Amino acid sequence: MSRISQPDPELAHRLSRRGMLGVAAGATAAALVGAATAPAAAATQAAGGGAGRGRPVLPPGRLGIQLYSLRDKVSTLGFAPVFAELAKYGYDEVEFAGYTQGSAGPITLAQLKRLARNHGLNPIGSHVGYYSDDPNAYTFAQNLTKVLDDAQALGLKHIGTASGPFRYGSTVDAWKRAAEEFNTYGAAARARGMKFYQHNHSEEFSFATDNPKVRLYDVLLAETDPDLVFLEMDIFWAYSGQFRFSKRPDGTAAPFEPLDYVLRQPHRYPLFHVKDGVSDPANTYGYRMTDVGDGDIDYRRFISAVTRLRGERFAHHWQAEHDQPTESFTFARRSSEHLHSLREKC
Repeated sequence: MSRISQPDPELAHRLSRRGMLGVAAGATAAALVGAATAPAAAATQAAGGGAGRGRPVLPPGRLGIQLYSLRDKVSTLGFAPVFAELAKYGYDEVEFAGYTQGSAGPITLAQLKRLARNHGLNPIGSHVGYYSDDPNAYTFAQNLTKVLDDAQALGLKHIGTASGPFRYGSTVDAWKRAAEEFNTYGAAARARGMKFYQHNHSEEFSFATDNPKVRLYDVLLAETDPDLVFLEMDIFWAYSGQFRFSKRPDGTAAPFEPLDYVLRQPHRYPLFHVKDGVSDPANTYGYRMTDVGDGDIDYRRFISAVTRLRGERFAHHWQAEHDQPTESFTFARRSSEHLHSLREKC
């Protein structure tokens, strides 16, 4: 599949994701980039087979996909055909980015839950907006009870947002204020047996405008209650953040390794977005997004490092995603094949 360079993929991702949600009413880059990964395995490997030596890197039952990647198929075909394809590709879970569909007609939450389960797919989470100027908007800030009601009706264990904590600005105090709101959402979610989470883009790893020595992501971690607020690391955007923000605004070095955040507090990262990119220093974001397995992010290394931690092998959920796939079913199939083919080093 051809690799596509987008002039501003993060902006396009935010705008298009917001539109879809609306219908729901010291490491350097070299430390993370591995050698080119092996070609995608045969379709039988997507179901857990394959002749590779060593334990599979991907824990059984923990591969999901963010349905935003398949929004074109959901809007034209409906959820049922999409779920049928995902089941064939060996997926175990789905993460929602809106609960409606297009030409296939309306669907209730009860029907959607049953449809996923009938295809052997576990609805694991969903992205909802953080806030809006519209008092009736379907966001955590404006309609928390409705958001949680819907998540509970779907049987979700996680409910989160792909919005950054920039509601009040990019100062330390602004992020402390947003963190307090996140704590509120987390407490409300926990009262219903769910976990509230935030999904990052690269900007979260930038520096506070009033204190350029402070990384904003560190403020979020420090000011949110670890028992109430969880993180879904989008691995692609985290490494893009490493590329963009390994120096402070004054030019002094401020290296970081995204994987280290996870290894220090693995319980805070129940979900991940597995998204790949081709290293491209000429690109603003350091990478050009591509199908999982076609890029330079070493997922054998990353996933193995997390799942080898004591008690952590089955504690995380790995969601494949591509913001703008050339052909979304092909992306889903090839990404599953690649991830199922990975084996730990003997």
